[in-house]
Amino acid sequence: MRLIHSAVIAIAVASLVPVASRAQGHNDESRAVAGGGISVPGWTGKIDASAESAGQSLNSAKFFEDHGGLHATTGPAVTYWNPANQATGNYTVKATFTEPKYMDLNSHPHPYGIVIAGNDMGTATQSYLYCAAYGSGNFIVRGFGPEPFQMNGRREANAAVHKASGPGEPVTQEIALSVKGGRVECAINGTVVAGYDKAALVTAGKLRSTDGVYGLRFAHNTDVIVTGLSLTKN
Repeated sequence: MRLIHSAVIAIAVASLVPVASRAQGHNDESRAVAGGGISVPGWTGKIDASAESAGQSLNSAKFFEDHGGLHATTGPAVTYWNPANQATGNYTVKATFTEPKYMDLNSHPHPYGIVIAGNDMGTATQSYLYCAAYGSGNFIVRGFGPEPFQMNGRREANAAVHKASGPGEPVTQEIALSVKGGRVECAINGTVVAGYDKAALVTAGKLRSTDGVYGLRFAHNTDVIVTGLSLTKN
């Protein structure tokens, strides 16, 4: 009987522990950014539907020009783009992403990266693909079509992805997404970490086309500076 009584007490005590603590920070909520909004001319964006349903908006994140590049502080997970930035045919979109203080706004690694193949952006039927890196040495290839779809294992490790030396330390990644004939490839720091046949991407529930808008993707609660965003034809 004493064993049963102890078990009941243990369960009762566990129920008093905050859910966030038991989740060890892996379900941290998006925190609105003070002075948020978009101040980069020509650019717009859209936060994820889950954040919209929770009452957040683009003003809950901040996107501005800084250090000769673009600076994003989130807030909810968000995708930013300039409608004038269009890529067609065979091309490569790349940029350098610097997290000045790794995990500064979160309790675990969050990703950021390149967006391509954007169509119907900002609408309920938008579709696009992104490849993003974590400062932990992992990466993710994911998209919306318009529902989320996953192309690789979440937080897949790869030696090419740079690791921060610790929380609060800087980490930099060069990320590129390329369309070459019948293939789409993601390279991080000069190494191709993932590649897919175009037919596996341009299909029902995924992309409308590999042609479209290119831009930037940031998970929630991140602080990242982007430099050298560029398009080259392959």
